[in-house]
Amino acid sequence: MSTLRDLAEEHTGLRPVDVDHLHRVAGDWQLLSDLSFADLLLWVPVNDTDGFVCVAQVRPTTAPTAYQDDQVGRIVGGPEVAHLAIAYSQGRIWREGDPVWYGDTPARHEAIPVRLRSSDGEAGEVVAVVGRDTNLSTARTPSQLELNYLTTADDLAQMLSDGTFPPVRHPGETTTAPRVGDGLVRLDANGKVTYASPNAQSAYRRLGFASHLVGEDLAALNGRLAADPLEGTEAANRVLAALRGEAPPRREIEARGATVLTRALPLMPAGVPIGALVLVRDMTEVRRRDRALITKDATIREIHHRVKNNLQTVAALLRLQARRVGIPAARAALEESVRRVASIALVHETLSMSSDEAVEFDGIVDRVAVAAAEVAATEVPVRVRRQGSFGVLPAEIATSLVIVVNELLLNAVEHAFPEPAEGEAVPPPAEPAEVVVSAHRFRKQLHVTVADNGRGLPADFDADQGSRLGLQIVRALATGELRGTIELRNRADTGTEALLVVPLAR
Repeated sequence: MSTLRDLAEEHTGLRPVDVDHLHRVAGDWQLLSDLSFADLLLWVPVNDTDGFVCVAQVRPTTAPTAYQDDQVGRIVGGPEVAHLAIAYSQGRIWREGDPVWYGDTPARHEAIPVRLRSSDGEAGEVVAVVGRDTNLSTARTPSQLELNYLTTADDLAQMLSDGTFPPVRHPGETTTAPRVGDGLVRLDANGKVTYASPNAQSAYRRLGFASHLVGEDLAALNGRLAADPLEGTEAANRVLAALRGEAPPRREIEARGATVLTRALPLMPAGVPIGALVLVRDMTEVRRRDRALITKDATIREIHHRVKNNLQTVAALLRLQARRVGIPAARAALEESVRRVASIALVHETLSMSSDEAVEFDGIVDRVAVAAAEVAATEVPVRVRRQGSFGVLPAEIATSLVIVVNELLLNAVEHAFPEPAEGEAVPPPAEPAEVVVSAHRFRKQLHVTVADNGRGLPADFDADQGSRLGLQIVRALATGELRGTIELRNRADTGTEALLVVPLAR
């Protein structure tokens, strides 16, 4: 499906600023569609023809649609677009004409010109037309709610024609809430409530206002209800700003343990301020869940932080013990345990600073690589580096994978580049000693290679029968916890490489 911008660039000569305005219209016109009980179709004239192309469509959530099939991308011309041509050329809202039929569905056509106001506030030229098509198959005597919806829709339609709707969106603001069905309050020019939908009345009842809203000064009421006086003043000022013709950002009001999100819009058809429209949505349960999740996340991060501290304490105790051991083999085993515990602590340290149970693994590998390079024999300096990206990994994979990578790196730097015998001169290397950790993702698998340019594996090497603890740990974690495969082999030219494949889909 082509996007609005794609269709506009392909079929029309609209400027980028015009297309941006149409994007703003399409981003905020669900409100107008719901108030109108009608489908809205955004039509743009096609270059060098008398036809129009539909570049966007929205269906109402308050009434049945007039179109079962999507109209975006449809190009029409001739008598079928006469109402669009009149609205576009004359710059006025077109409401004449008899109902038309789409299959078995009768519909009423209206056409609203879309203007883009200039930087000095003057109404510019018409850049598009919004078709407002209402399904008449369920027509009935309108209730008070429906009459207020339709009246407000006509006011917004006139503002769309004037170029004052939709208002400029504030940075970081979304267009999803509140909606018409969440709760609607209409104010007169003095800020008094002339109509409040049942859902709006219920939302204010949650805030502690038991009386009927009609006749109330909404700005003053918001100021009285808010638990925080500063918040109440801000909520009141936003209503007053809408009455002055401004479009303030959305604001939440908290009182008596309830939270209500409000959005105030000015009503200025033909440039005359006649009041404001306030949409409200009860967000109490949503905010309660948000607070519960924040508390849970904080608890999980604190647990990871404490695990990291405990692991560092264990590593410190092992390090102290290693210094007191006089047997070289025992001291080396304790030092290896210190490095293993420290690598696990790195994962928990990263998780303690993350908002979810996932870690950016590249930083962990880089720190493990630095530690492995420091372990390398001083007579043979080894460079350890990373190629590619591991990306974000879940904690259950990261914890085991860091141990495997750590063991492979330590094995490479300790055994791939032997030191000369005592008393021998260090021969100049053909190329600098290097260990490279490579990672890439392929078909929901993570492929990891640890390769060195050292002496390679001995001819009788058997990874499955090896007695080294490090290799036993690698095999056990790779095939067990990680559910993957591990292969150690000589490289084609020189050196050794370990190939690890880990499935990412669990």
